[in-house]
Amino acid sequence: MFDYLKGLITDKRKTSKGTFLSIEVSGVGYLLEITERDFNNIAVSTDIQKIYSLLLHREDAMCLYGFLQKETRDIFQILLSVSGVGAKMALALLNEFDACDVISLVIEGNYKELTRAKGVGPKLAQKIILELKDKLMQTELPKTQSLIPQTQAITDTQAVLISLGYEEEEIEDALKRVLPTIENNSNSEEVLRKALTTLSM
Repeated sequence: MFDYLKGLITDKRKTSKGTFLSIEVSGVGYLLEITERDFNNIAVSTDIQKIYSLLLHREDAMCLYGFLQKETRDIFQILLSVSGVGAKMALALLNEFDACDVISLVIEGNYKELTRAKGVGPKLAQKIILELKDKLMQTELPKTQSLIPQTQAITDTQAVLISLGYEEEEIEDALKRVLPTIENNSNSEEVLRKALTTLSM
């Protein structure tokens, strides 16, 4: 329903229920729950700021979640698709890891590292990897001719970015811009991280 909100950050607070910010848009104040990472990186100021958002409708409440980066919001949404992972658990994972790290750990199958997140045990970590790896990696790649060299790292990056909702043309453009800056095109994490950074600008 809301892709993003653009306005003034008027307040931010930590409570026993989580970390929150208030953003005023056209005279209306919206309260959004955010990650601790974003809480530490955002300031109450008179500058207009853009917060990517996701509205979740539960039986007893409607809750807005906010993110400084689009890819973090998209990974949050994908994490919610795993059975047994609710909003609090998804936020706990994104408090511990940035979006690119979550993707890399899932692709690598590194469930032990995922258990660093508060409340994530080995069984849940393995379930997250089992359910998300297919979603992130088994995306059908476009059949159009590409001028980009197709290493495994680049193919994996394209699959992940398509699963996150990015369009073929913007992925191609991002890769053309970042590949000349990468020494080793077979480094999946570096290719993905730089492409995501470029797409979020």
